[in-house]
Parts: sequence; C-alpha cells; structure tokens
Amino acid sequence: MVNLLAVWRAHGLDRVMRRAWQSGVVLSGVSAGSLCWFRGGATDSFGPELRPVTNGLGFLPYGNGVHYDSDQGRRPLIHRLVAEGTLPTAHCTDDGVGLVYRGTELVEAVAEVPGRAAYSVRRDGNRAVEERIEPRRLPAPRL
Repeated sequence: MVNLLAVWRAHGLDRVMRRAWQSGVVLSGVSAGSLCWFRGGATDSFGPELRPVTNGLGFLPYGNGVHYDSDQGRRPLIHRLVAEGTLPTAHCTDDGVGLVYRGTELVEAVAEVPGRAAYSVRRDGNRAVEERIEPRRLPAPRL
C-alpha cells in the first residue's frame, strides 16, 4: 500500500482518482486496493510486522481493516489505533466481504462467502467498541 500510494502521488494519479470518484466513477479494491481509499489502517507494507498507516487517500473518512479474520494481528492493532485516536471509526472486513458506499456513507456490506462479516470499530472513551455488520450474501455465480 505504501509503495502504491507513493507512485500514485508522484504521478498525480491520486488527484485523477479523486476527480473520477467525485464524478461518480465506482472505485474498488481488495487488500491494499481497499485500504488506499480510506484515511488509513494496518499494513504490512513496511515489512513483516503490521504497522499503522495514516496517510491513505482519505476519500472515505474512516479507518479500514482488511483480512480481519485471516491475519490475527490486524484486529488488535485496529482496536488500539481507534482507541488511542490514531484512526477514526474503522470499517473492517473478513476475507470475501466488501463494503458499499454512496459518497462517504456506508450503505451495506456484501459477502461471497457464508459466515463472514464486516465490522464497525468506534472509539468510546479510551477503548474501541466493535459492532458486527451482517452482510448481504451475494448469489453464487452461474457457470
């Protein structure tokens, strides 16, 4: 994610993407491709250890947590970052779950895999509170 953002910014692609998004173009992505649209989250872009990143593009004014169910270190790091105020409220997803926004408003979570979910993690005093968001199950592809 860190390299992706650096290259985009060096070539002005961040501004191009913002104009496209503001004109109604749908932007999407998985993993770092999701995280980049938000203010920040947890990344392994700096090396093997998960670390905070807070200089995302910020089109969506939230933190973002990807691989929430498959990478054991992400959930506690997101909780810590939200609790200490490093990240704003964060929207997080298990693998196989996507988030749908209209503008900057989260309108639904969708899942291609049963049993997976999305989560909203908000600050309450000096702690993080997590709320599960049940996704709408997408139909299986027709072969």
